[in-house]
Amino acid sequence: MRRDAFLKSLAALAAAGALPQAARAAAVPLKMMIPANPGGGWDTTGRAIGKALQDAGLASSVQYENKGGAAGALGLAQFVNASKGDPHALMVMGAVMLGGIITGKPPVSLSQATPVARLISEYNVFVVHGASPLKSMKDIIEQLKKDPGSVKWGGGSRGATEHIAAAMIARDVGVDAAKINYVPFRGGGEATAAILGGNVTVGGSGFSEFQPYLESGKMRALAVTSPQRIKGVDAPTLKELGINVEIGNWRGLYAPPGITPEQRKALTDMVVAATKSKSWAESLAKNGWTPALMAGPQFDEFVDREFAALRAIMVKSGMI
Repeated sequence: MRRDAFLKSLAALAAAGALPQAARAAAVPLKMMIPANPGGGWDTTGRAIGKALQDAGLASSVQYENKGGAAGALGLAQFVNASKGDPHALMVMGAVMLGGIITGKPPVSLSQATPVARLISEYNVFVVHGASPLKSMKDIIEQLKKDPGSVKWGGGSRGATEHIAAAMIARDVGVDAAKINYVPFRGGGEATAAILGGNVTVGGSGFSEFQPYLESGKMRALAVTSPQRIKGVDAPTLKELGINVEIGNWRGLYAPPGITPEQRKALTDMVVAATKSKSWAESLAKNGWTPALMAGPQFDEFVDREFAALRAIMVKSGMI
């Protein structure tokens, strides 16, 4: 089913009140760990699913906590240590966290927490300040070849998908990926401010984070990391430009360690029910997210495969 058709059918399902039985259970207070500073993709995703949980009558309230740094490792550590055994706690995570764990090797592992569900997928957009003299990705590549260090790539924490994409781009155009000048930020809000302030040469993130600035002309899109062009983004794919790079991002939810299988199932059922709500359908449409719901053993196996795939990409790109 096409993405737009899926969103319409999802909205119709919610409007008809045809949510699963779990959605009519007694609402509970929830805590949501967002392991990044406000303003970025994890923050937007966490608050959107929190709103959907409340609007679906599953959560009586949602208490959010932002703890940015180290590709989510700081928030992960706090979540694992402080929320152990709490059946009413959730944490936003995704491909960025996996990349950060591979490069940073933090003392706390994601395997200590409990998988719940994958929610959405999103490809990255590379942008420059609207007044930048660099008008295209070709201009970026030319400068990168002349002096790799002179191109400051701004984005999420080290190991984020935009970091991996920058290394892949460098390698594909014949530049030593180890020489790229990547500037990590603790959240999308900080990265956006750096781009608008001219403190980085080029920035990367999901379209939803840059959308208002692209529409106002404060930023200019150069390329996207998707297999096809992204609706609403006036920029070619990297492959159209002859750069053999394609990489996507995804986000999901984990629960703390120490919960029972029954408690894990209850949380999973709640999240799945929330993704069938009108509120969630509106968030998907507003942010340009692609629904990518996956739960249970299938999600567990997916995360394991993603770890292996990202590690292979990083090795090949000279990041580790």
